[in-house]
Amino acid sequence: MRAITTEAETSTGLVRRARKIDRVLGETYPDARCELDFDNPFELLVVTVLSAQTTDKRVNIVRPKLFAAYPDARAMAAADRAHLEQIIGPLGFFRAKTESLLKLSAALVERYDGQVPPRLDDLVTLPGVGRKTANVVLGNAFGIPGITVDTHFGRLARRFGWTEETDAVKAEHAVGALFPKRDWTMLSHHLIWHGRRVCHAKKPACGACPVARWCPSYGTGPTDVVEAEKLVRTEGPN
Repeated sequence: MRAITTEAETSTGLVRRARKIDRVLGETYPDARCELDFDNPFELLVVTVLSAQTTDKRVNIVRPKLFAAYPDARAMAAADRAHLEQIIGPLGFFRAKTESLLKLSAALVERYDGQVPPRLDDLVTLPGVGRKTANVVLGNAFGIPGITVDTHFGRLARRFGWTEETDAVKAEHAVGALFPKRDWTMLSHHLIWHGRRVCHAKKPACGACPVARWCPSYGTGPTDVVEAEKLVRTEGPN
């Protein structure tokens, strides 16, 4: 006679599977970290804002010149618009991004004496800063656990069956409930690294995936090992 699976048992099984996947991804990517370069909370806040619609690698190339010219919020708030546009021009959407940086820096100076506040509720009131950016800063600059639901994280969380939510905030809360809070920041890195290298949006390398045995979406991409390994990137996209 088939045993009846209770809701509690199903939930427990999901938690165990989710945490197993995270442990294996942690072993697979022991160097997982934020791929944006930064030296302090202000730099991380700025480069995270700049990373929208471009790559971390491109932002990292622009970063040294940007902060040599404008090392803190007060300097950036007083920046010459044309000069700032010239520096971040290679990132695309430079006029909109320049406007965002000027407003963000001015708000930091006016409200927080030029310092980046270490609270989610404060960060999300700043111009151009949403929960995703706030959690990046909290987790990586302040050591305060946060889940970063970018496109990679959301895609993998759904493929792993952790949530069906497409809304980033709802997905953040659903996934956060499966893990201890202390694991949230590294969980974000593990999924983002895996999404950039193996579990691609259009053609995931299922046959070369270290967590394939626990993934309900196995077979979305090629399962042949040789074919799958050709899809694996050794580092994040340029």
